[in-house]
Amino acid sequence: MKGTMKALRMHAPYDFRVEEIPIPQIGPDEILIQVEGCGICAGDIKTLHGGIRVWGTSPETCNIEAPVTGGHEFVGKVVEYGENVKGIRLGDRMVSEQIVPCRQCRFCRAGAYHMCHRHYIYGFRQETAGGMAEYMKFHKDGIHHVLPEGMTVEQAVLIEPMACAMHAVERGNIGHNDVVVISGLGAIGLGMVSIARNLQPKLLIGLDLRQGRLDKGAQYGANLVMNPLEEDVVSKIRELTDGYGCDVYIEASGSEKSVKQGMSAIRFQGTYVQFGVFPDEITVDWNEIGDGREITINGSHLGPYCYGPVIKGIMNQTIRTEGLISHTYALEDWKEAFETAEKDLDAYKVMLIP
Repeated sequence: MKGTMKALRMHAPYDFRVEEIPIPQIGPDEILIQVEGCGICAGDIKTLHGGIRVWGTSPETCNIEAPVTGGHEFVGKVVEYGENVKGIRLGDRMVSEQIVPCRQCRFCRAGAYHMCHRHYIYGFRQETAGGMAEYMKFHKDGIHHVLPEGMTVEQAVLIEPMACAMHAVERGNIGHNDVVVISGLGAIGLGMVSIARNLQPKLLIGLDLRQGRLDKGAQYGANLVMNPLEEDVVSKIRELTDGYGCDVYIEASGSEKSVKQGMSAIRFQGTYVQFGVFPDEITVDWNEIGDGREITINGSHLGPYCYGPVIKGIMNQTIRTEGLISHTYALEDWKEAFETAEKDLDAYKVMLIP
């Protein structure tokens, strides 16, 4: 397809611009979609504000090839595909997993493709430009999914966040007798609540600073919700567990206070899962991890092997998504959209419509 398109391009911290650029040209193994929606991730906001996880502290540690089109929570309809692509049709609604694995490194060969050493993620590299544009190319090495009839654009944009939520819950190794705490009830944290509820833990607790999110957490299946600003949640968790502490603590807020809270609330030999991303380095007492309580620390990155189950769960309503797309904006109104995602107390997931 020839012509130009509008795209939100990331040039530098605090320097994002909607620009007119050529429509991507596809090769024989690639797919071109017309983007129908793209969510704004907390990581996108941190990128705007110069987060060191993306921009690094030197050219050697920079993880973005600017200027590049952002966005990794996207969905669109197929408008063109290469001669070697099989199993799709024009007009199919599709998503592609956020990471494009090289399929050659030790991690890819071992099946841990989400840890691919090359680590190309849509929206951060020239070769994998993202979905904040009118059109987007699915890379030949990407992992693509054709969506079922009846799945809406709003549901489809949430597949990536829900896949991240599912993987984090999996990393918690939750059992039926466990007391589980999920700290941070944004869109992904609420997805964690919905997914963890399906595992039938003994007690599921949600934590957040906003009343609306606490209410939504209860609707999504949390047995108990608490605001750390209004009550001593560590004492309450210990009270509910005969003084032992929770079995699993999933950190989904990206707050240093939440980390320290979790380290205080977790029991001996409990499992702590870190999902939230921090703008800066944080510190904790590492003695508590080892010599103190022998805590298992699991990181959680992306959503490997979760897209298919998430698509199925959304369609059969075992994974809840209603109300999570709280705001929609035109691509040209990206500044207002980013500000809403960052500051609006009623915002869950903000979606751009190119």
